[in-house]
Amino acid sequence: MQGPQTLLEAIQYFSDPDNCIAYMVEQRWPDGVVVCPTCGRKDVSWLEKQKKWQCKSRHSKRQFSAKVGTIFEDSPIALEKWLMATWMLTNCKNGVSSYEIARAIGVTQKSAWFMLHRIRLAMKDENWGSKIGGSGSAPVEVDESFVGGKIGNMHPRRAEAIRKEYKKNLAEGYEARKDNKTPVIGIFDRQSRQIRAKVIPNVRRDTLQAEILANIEPGSKVFTDTAGTYETLRYKRYIHETVNHAQTYVNGQVHTNSLENFWSLMKRNLNGTYVAVEPFHLDRYLDEQVFRFNNRLNKNDGDRFRKVVGQLAGRRLTYEDLTGKAVGATEPF
Repeated sequence: MQGPQTLLEAIQYFSDPDNCIAYMVEQRWPDGVVVCPTCGRKDVSWLEKQKKWQCKSRHSKRQFSAKVGTIFEDSPIALEKWLMATWMLTNCKNGVSSYEIARAIGVTQKSAWFMLHRIRLAMKDENWGSKIGGSGSAPVEVDESFVGGKIGNMHPRRAEAIRKEYKKNLAEGYEARKDNKTPVIGIFDRQSRQIRAKVIPNVRRDTLQAEILANIEPGSKVFTDTAGTYETLRYKRYIHETVNHAQTYVNGQVHTNSLENFWSLMKRNLNGTYVAVEPFHLDRYLDEQVFRFNNRLNKNDGDRFRKVVGQLAGRRLTYEDLTGKAVGATEPF
């Protein structure tokens, strides 16, 4: 099943609940054999009136829908609304706000906000920690950035406190002068043209180099700026070259412009669409931007959507995990 390729086709196709279930089955169980998510039994029965399957083994949760075992589990929102929200978030280049989703599919803003975070979980790249690069491979770019409000937009008292802290700890470099921002690290593989990005607690040398060691094979060419945190990479079996941004942004093949491009796209996305992102949610917005960046070439809207739907299973995000609040009256659904 190819499925819809454009927004118009998606609206028409997913308006039929039977098409939604068929599409989910095709993506979750490509061989056409529906498997019980509780016990793994394959000879389940289809209950036509309930639009569910029933496992022949006796255990709790014998009956299950296409949502069970995915990020959609335990949600009373119809599958056709979930799939349309997934399509919009996957394919809107500048992201889509919870208010827009709420208006488009007919749910409350709180529910739309919760839905978007669950969809971002499905967009998450699970490759962090696997090695890239190696001797003879294309260079790998590494850079860090900071996400947060501008000092000029803050209350004068808070802005002054940050400036004083910067002057006091100027010798500590980036970390000291970015106390109002959240640090993130990015790694760009020029061979696969894929990026990895992650929120990190600080930009100390040990923190940054631990991420590099976990993701880049020894013997790789690693290009960074001249920040002191990268100085000792050459002692860790990397071919380390730097570009001094105070003088130039490109030194032959040595540059970090691919990551600078990604940081620019990410920050414009956050500033223009999401406006205010709390630091403890930033990693999910980062996952969203990384997914769209890594799937921008040689893929159409249908391809990107199909990939996200294929990653729905085996992931779960509860409201309590998302907010740190116990389930109660403030839960959207």
